[in-house]
Amino acid sequence: MEEKLMALKNEAIAIIWQTKDLADLENLRIKYFGKNGELTNTLRELPKLEITERRRLGVLANDVKTAIEHAITETKEKILGEEKKEEWFDVTKPGFKFPLGHLHLISQTIAEIDLIFAKIGFTRVAYPEVEWDWYAFEGLNMSQNHPARDEWETFFIENLFHQKYGVGLLTPHTSSGQLREMERKKKPPIRMLNIAKCYRRQSDVSHAPMFYQFEGLVVDQNINITHLKGTLDYFVKEFFGKTRKTRIRPFHFQFTEPSFEVDVTCMVCQGKGCRACKEGWMEIGGAGMVHPTVLRNGGFNPKLYSGFAFGWGVERVLMMKYGIPDIRLLFNGDLRFLNQF
Repeated sequence: MEEKLMALKNEAIAIIWQTKDLADLENLRIKYFGKNGELTNTLRELPKLEITERRRLGVLANDVKTAIEHAITETKEKILGEEKKEEWFDVTKPGFKFPLGHLHLISQTIAEIDLIFAKIGFTRVAYPEVEWDWYAFEGLNMSQNHPARDEWETFFIENLFHQKYGVGLLTPHTSSGQLREMERKKKPPIRMLNIAKCYRRQSDVSHAPMFYQFEGLVVDQNINITHLKGTLDYFVKEFFGKTRKTRIRPFHFQFTEPSFEVDVTCMVCQGKGCRACKEGWMEIGGAGMVHPTVLRNGGFNPKLYSGFAFGWGVERVLMMKYGIPDIRLLFNGDLRFLNQF
């Protein structure tokens, strides 16, 4: 049996190494290791031997089996390697055309707003999303514990405190950029457009915990309400269309005096009154003349300079423009909705 095993081993390895095809290699595996394979049948004879001979030839049989399996594995890797080398790549073949994406509707709207205000001299700026209490509230004429703060349901940040500027928070409105812009410019004129993420603890069809706001700030000598109204009219006609009109209603904001709510004629009825708007107008946001205290906190003399400011939601104006009923549609990533724009 010893000679038979050695002959089987030599014959098998010699044939396996000459094989160039995976199908032939598989046939050889079956020839030696199949149910009625040559090695399988030889191994069936081992139990018939005496125990001492069986142990000695059993070790040899295992060595033969391992050697043939190793030869099959090496030959298979060699054949696969050769096939891979023979693969040919045509460098002139046209590439795959993947579908092109596009900017999100919010990004498109921000770019449009930026362009509209750039035409009349506004400069785009950006200020921190993680802000100090001074810039978000106290410096804007909202002292500690002032009830006006309740309107901005603010996310405060634990263990973040500045000795001079107070606690840290996620900025609830872009008005925090007003004081920073005054500090940066140091003197008028100012034509600022601040577009940034804002954060409030609100979530429903018209509010999201994170949203975008754009803030306009103009400071110079002899700035008055007519400049504010003219700017609002200009934006609305550029953004919504030439037929749209604005109106301002008295309101109260702590950082402007006088303050206004701004309405635009309804997109559905064009100001005639309908079920969507009731009276022909839809509220778009707040505005007003910069409060003297805010100018003073920004380092400007309110007796020499005046200004106006407005802050509106990017999502709000685009929802009004495109008739989108729920702000959450803008953030849920549903391509069936987003691909419409």
